[in-house]
Amino acid sequence: MTLEGRTVVVTGAAGGFGSAICQVFAEAGAHVMVSDIDTERAREVARALPSATAVTTDVTDPDAVRELVESTMDATGRLDVLVNNAGLPHLSRKLIDLPVDVVDAQLTMNVRSVFLGCKYAVPAMLGSAGGGVIVNVASIAGRRPRPGLVIYNATKAAVINLTRGLAGELAPDIRVNAVNPVVSETGFIKNSLGVDTLPDKARAHVVAGIPMGRPALPQDVANAVLYLASEPASFLTGVCLDVDGGRSIA
Repeated sequence: MTLEGRTVVVTGAAGGFGSAICQVFAEAGAHVMVSDIDTERAREVARALPSATAVTTDVTDPDAVRELVESTMDATGRLDVLVNNAGLPHLSRKLIDLPVDVVDAQLTMNVRSVFLGCKYAVPAMLGSAGGGVIVNVASIAGRRPRPGLVIYNATKAAVINLTRGLAGELAPDIRVNAVNPVVSETGFIKNSLGVDTLPDKARAHVVAGIPMGRPALPQDVANAVLYLASEPASFLTGVCLDVDGGRSIA
C-alpha cells in the first residue's frame, strides 16, 4: 500500500492513535503533516519520521485549520489524504450531571473540528491533485453507546453520519470513510475515567464485551486508516469500518 509522493495531514497527531497513524503513512512513503495543538510533541513525532512537517493547530479554530491546509500546500503543493483524528471524550458521568460547557466543548472538539478539516481540505484536494481521501476517526461508541459517555457517543454518531453524507456529496472525486475503534488504553482512558491505565477490574469488564479479548491497539487503528486511504480501497467510500474486535456483534 504505497503512498510515494503523496501528502497526508493527520490531526491530533501527537496522541496514541495519531502518532501510530503518522508512522504507517510515513512507512508507506508519504510526506506527513503532523498536526497537533501540542507543538513540542508534534515536533517529536515528526522528527522520528523520514519525511514529515510539524504544524501547531487548534482544530476548533477555523483560521488555524485554514492555515494548516495552506501550509501543507506551501510545503508540498498537494494534499492527498486528510485524517481527522483529533477528538476527546468527557469524564464518564450521567448526562444530567454534565455541565453545559462540557457538552459545548464536546460538540466543538469532536464534530466542528471534522467539519472544519473537510471544509478547508476539499478545495485543496480538488485543486492540487484532482481528488483525494478523507478518513475520519469516529468510534464504535457512535454505533453501540455505553452509559456515562452519552454526549461523547452522540458526537461520534454525528461523525459517522457526516462521513456517509459527505461521501455521497463528494463522489467520485474524493472518497470519505471512517474508522470506529473500540476502547484503547491511550489518552482516552485518562480523559474519560481520570486514570492513566484501566484498573484490572475495569479492564476485565471492558474486555468481556470484546470477542477478540483485548482493547484496540493504536496500530490496529492506524492499519485500518492506511487501508481506507490506499489504492486497494479505491472503490470504498462511505464506509465506517468497525475496528472493535467484534464488540459491535457481541
